[in-house]
Amino acid sequence: MEMNQPIGRTPLDDRADGLVGKPLDRVEGKLKVTGHAPYAYETRALKNPAYGFIVPATIAAGTITSIDAETARRAPGTILVMTHENVPEQGEKKEQVWPQLQGTKVTFYGQPVAFVVAETFEQARAAAMLVKVRYDAAKPKGLLKDNLAAAYEPKPVNSPPDSKLGDFDAAFAAAPVKLDVEYVTPNQIHAQMEPHATIASWEGDGVVLYTANQMLNRGQKALGSVLKLPPEKVRIVSPYIGGGFGSKLQAQPEATLAVLASKLIQRPVKVALTRQQEFHVGTHRTDTIQRIRLGADQDGRLSAISHESWSDTAEGDGFFETSANVTRSLYAAQNRITRHRLVNLNMPIASSMRAPGEAVGQLAFECAMDELAEHLKVDPIELRVRNEPVEDPEKKVPFSTRQLVPCMREGARLFGWDKRQAAGSRRDGNWLVGMGMSAAARLNPLMPSAAKVRLGPDGVLVVRMAMTDPGTGTYTILTQIAGEMLGLPPERVRVEMGDTDFPFASGSGGSFGAASAGSALYVACDNLRQALLKAGDLNPDGAVFRDCAVTSGNRTESLTDLARSGMEAAGEIKPGEMKQKFSQYSYGAHFAEVGVDVDTGEIRLRRMLGVFTGGRILNAKTARSQAIGGMTFGVGAALMEDAVVDPRYSYFVNHDMAEYHVPVHADLPAIDAVFLPELDDKANPLKSKGLGELGICGAGASLANAIYNATGIRVRDYPLTLDKMLKGFEEQEGQAQRRT
Repeated sequence: MEMNQPIGRTPLDDRADGLVGKPLDRVEGKLKVTGHAPYAYETRALKNPAYGFIVPATIAAGTITSIDAETARRAPGTILVMTHENVPEQGEKKEQVWPQLQGTKVTFYGQPVAFVVAETFEQARAAAMLVKVRYDAAKPKGLLKDNLAAAYEPKPVNSPPDSKLGDFDAAFAAAPVKLDVEYVTPNQIHAQMEPHATIASWEGDGVVLYTANQMLNRGQKALGSVLKLPPEKVRIVSPYIGGGFGSKLQAQPEATLAVLASKLIQRPVKVALTRQQEFHVGTHRTDTIQRIRLGADQDGRLSAISHESWSDTAEGDGFFETSANVTRSLYAAQNRITRHRLVNLNMPIASSMRAPGEAVGQLAFECAMDELAEHLKVDPIELRVRNEPVEDPEKKVPFSTRQLVPCMREGARLFGWDKRQAAGSRRDGNWLVGMGMSAAARLNPLMPSAAKVRLGPDGVLVVRMAMTDPGTGTYTILTQIAGEMLGLPPERVRVEMGDTDFPFASGSGGSFGAASAGSALYVACDNLRQALLKAGDLNPDGAVFRDCAVTSGNRTESLTDLARSGMEAAGEIKPGEMKQKFSQYSYGAHFAEVGVDVDTGEIRLRRMLGVFTGGRILNAKTARSQAIGGMTFGVGAALMEDAVVDPRYSYFVNHDMAEYHVPVHADLPAIDAVFLPELDDKANPLKSKGLGELGICGAGASLANAIYNATGIRVRDYPLTLDKMLKGFEEQEGQAQRRT
């Protein structure tokens, strides 16, 4: 099926008591809590594995002058020490999967410079410490702000880096009200629970990887390029993933190194990154510098919008943070500029992290809108309502659905927004208390996917696809879709995924996983329905699949009788004309209340609410979990997450979970998410939209805006830590003294 026209009425519309939408518990939950859901490093399918350990570079720029590995080779249990001197030949870099141990050039701290394989993990780690690498070090480039003169226009990724509409300069110059501000967001780390891990084993002229990967077919192609293998000779197995948040969208160095070493020693090789290595060997979210200019009339109606963003990545990579992309569709204005620029630094490779672009872009832009509202003395919600577009401002096409204003209105009602007071005027003992809000928007893509289903003589429907579940609930929603389409209870549906031997799938990322994989499954199940009806010579008009049977007219037939020895069907989904004819986004609004201690500058989140629309909700429980998870990310981005760079060495100083702070339970006293009813018949056959990343979009900005409302202090450098708040209080006191 291609999405070339809106979807009419479907079987999912016919049953109010169906499985889809219900808060079904995770079907794989028991396996996980009892330890029977093996993650990559725990896989026992391969016997007698050797263990690998990466030796990372201890400089960020320069060249390797020598590697002394003899002591390591003689160490107990050592099987192999692989360096640039003996690494097998490799092919071309593809996407962000790089050949490893190539040459002597070092471009970032943590770059793998050797790989040690031994009989045990402890022996591999000990031998790795014995590898002596000497360098001719150069002065690294480690800070974005110090290297802006070297910024360049990056190559397009899905959309052009720049956009322009009308005459921004003239409109901004003529605007009665102007805002020109700069926001800074720091490097952030994915901090997923499961580290990157791989077990690689060669089988004939092909290789099998048990690895933590969110997008298996993409990884298959990229690894095939690097390994100089046809994609079909690379099998990736990843049935369970312990979180990814974008860090596992592509194969990381440990996967490539495990494959190369496995071929050399003719044994399976098992490797996992340490938590410290995750910060440098793995990817991260780049820091950004963003300049936002808004021109408006006295009523707050925008005539000019400019959003420029600078980000950085490792030399030769090309990934950039698309911070300004969401600004292209969010609010109306006839004159517009968005611009992205990239700087190559001697820093680890930057890549996608939950809601790449929107997460940090809305941290800045939604605060700029709050600043404009404060300047105009207009309610922040009202300012956004006055700038609600009637169509996509830059694409000039209608929105498939857009309920941003209803989300803001309902959120205001539920949160008690009418009790919000002027900045700095509400106090609770030693705490200044304030409320803030922000809009949320996230692109809603559809990706090609396929699925196969088989109804066996035992009445169990088996679903197969190369989809993944990084803890988002994919197993559960696919069970619900298949169960409802065929009238089967969850216990009669078995979802098998996480294997490139199965039909190709989108994978989990970009908030397209549920819609894409779910739509492919929907089509496969619909095809199976038609085959079953044909087998029983039943009229498809008005046919109802329920309780393991199908009823058409006055006839009811059990599915097992119709399937007999078994019946199969396949389905496929592709994006079509709807993608071009309509602008498709998920929307929401965040509301936060914070307290700020007047003496210490300590910030405490008191309560937080998100109101969202995401088309048809496939599972009320997992959807709410995804939204709250995203909002929690937003709290971290606003208040604590910061991978601090030491500019002398271009490395992250706080490279462990003790000093890289993320929100914990005590930081989130009352956080909730609700969904407004919505169906989007232009999005996909499920009429659903992506939710996985929507929750983070704008979430942190609502806290920053609440902090301003509490204190009158505007901090534009994330995260909003105590030192920055105390400096703001000092500046306030100095201004007050000067006035008196």
